[in-house]
Amino acid sequence: MRKRLLTMLLALSMVATTAVVPVSEPVSAVAATKKAAKKSTKKTTKKGTKKLTAKQKKAKADKAAADKVAKLIDRIYVQNRTATTDKDCKQAKLEWDKLTSAQKKLVEGENADPDYFGRDTGDASADNPRNWNHIGENEILVVSFGTSFNESRAEDIGGVEDAIADQYERQGWKVRRAFTSQIIINHVQARDGEKIDNVQQALDRAVKNGVKNLVIQPTHLMQGKEYNELKDEVNAYASRFQTVTFSEPLLGEVGKDTTTVNADKETVAKAITATAVKENGDTSPDAAAKAGTAFVFMGHGTSHQAAITYDQMQSQINDLGYKNVFIGTVEGKPADTACDQVIARIKAAGYKNVVLRPLMVVAGDHANNDMAGSDSDSWKSQFAKTFGAKNISCQIEGLGRIPEIEQIYINHLAEAVAANKSLTVSATTGAAIQAVKAPVAAKKTELKNGKYTVGFSTDDDLGMIGLNDALDGKTTLTVKKGKMTVHVPMKGTGLTKAFVGTAKSASKKGAKTIKGKKEKVGGDEVLAFDIPVKKLNESFNVCFWSKRKKKWYQKSVKVTYKA
Repeated sequence: MRKRLLTMLLALSMVATTAVVPVSEPVSAVAATKKAAKKSTKKTTKKGTKKLTAKQKKAKADKAAADKVAKLIDRIYVQNRTATTDKDCKQAKLEWDKLTSAQKKLVEGENADPDYFGRDTGDASADNPRNWNHIGENEILVVSFGTSFNESRAEDIGGVEDAIADQYERQGWKVRRAFTSQIIINHVQARDGEKIDNVQQALDRAVKNGVKNLVIQPTHLMQGKEYNELKDEVNAYASRFQTVTFSEPLLGEVGKDTTTVNADKETVAKAITATAVKENGDTSPDAAAKAGTAFVFMGHGTSHQAAITYDQMQSQINDLGYKNVFIGTVEGKPADTACDQVIARIKAAGYKNVVLRPLMVVAGDHANNDMAGSDSDSWKSQFAKTFGAKNISCQIEGLGRIPEIEQIYINHLAEAVAANKSLTVSATTGAAIQAVKAPVAAKKTELKNGKYTVGFSTDDDLGMIGLNDALDGKTTLTVKKGKMTVHVPMKGTGLTKAFVGTAKSASKKGAKTIKGKKEKVGGDEVLAFDIPVKKLNESFNVCFWSKRKKKWYQKSVKVTYKA
């Protein structure tokens, strides 16, 4: 028994001995390694969750807020209208208005940038969207690509629409508007709250109002891709009207070759050249040529077969003997209208000064950016590299504000209505056709350079705004290079700044205000303003800043003159 017990103890001893396996380093070293690893992990974790500084937090928050707006802008920068478009437009502007000035500069997306909401393009309230109901049986739908530049929309597109309305609305027709670019429609709606119909909305409105005779007047330059797409869209509604009539674009039929010209092209060539020459202060194209000045009319360009129209316009200009007038296109289609090609021709001809002006109905994005922008690839910048910046000037005005151009559209309408035998020509319609024979240009007062005595009146019933009493409502209008300015001495010195437009626009950052200048009238010291005037005998908005009240006072004013 004793021997058996000793054997068991010996076995247990051996088991215990084998359980202790020798290690390559002491136990204390292992503990130190584990401690170091734990410390390293703790350090890494701490580094990964390192607290941001207040400045970094603000920068992150600013970027997040700007990105939110950029995404909203990109959402409405689309050609297709959706069920949420109205809501998306409203939300985008709401979030933009919440941003600080610094945050607004950070807005950047696929199509978004700070200029989407931030650029001042004029007073939107001066534009008439022509989107109301109560149309009647006869409608003229004026269809344009559109522009988000407020002043150009009112002056160029609005100019054509107003001229048509002046001739036709008193004869039983109603004039309405539609844009083909939903991107532009959304931009104007989001930024300015102005709703403009797209073609489908305008056609639905016409159907809802019981329109029987629909006439489509496109403001397009030529019968290109957009014109053909418009015809397809309207024709899909043809069965819902008694008659649908299409009027010609500005330059009429395209023609077969580069030498094909017509009466419309001739009228346009003469009108745009005369307008550009006059605004530049020259007496004639020949006089400008002798002074070393060339004029370039920049169109859009197209890969459509209608691109030949641009070469036809150059042929027409050559036929008229305008040796210093050139046609170009943004797209460089046709190839001979590319910017570098036009520069080469002008340089070879020996001209030193260049005047750039758009060959577009509307002076919108292309005119303001591609032609007159400050970027290195703008036409202004490219021409400046060859001729010097001081020798390049830009006239940012569309064709739509030129009376002779407006008259072409009116003539096309008359021809289209008369040619449609299925259109029942009522007494009012017949009168409308006859009425177009009176040229639009006759309605607009054209004054030569000089000074004129004019009347100046306002709707001010408080006596705050208006001419110094000693002037008895009369003042001086100055015309220089085709531009009019009216001199307005106030009744005192309380109103220190003026702005042409609404009070809302005057309050925007960067608004171009007019400073008052001191002068004496009737023994009193007053502040006077030289205010630009676009049209005589028509009311327009002018705001005056009260230094004491620190607010803008908006008033409707009118400059009257009888030739």
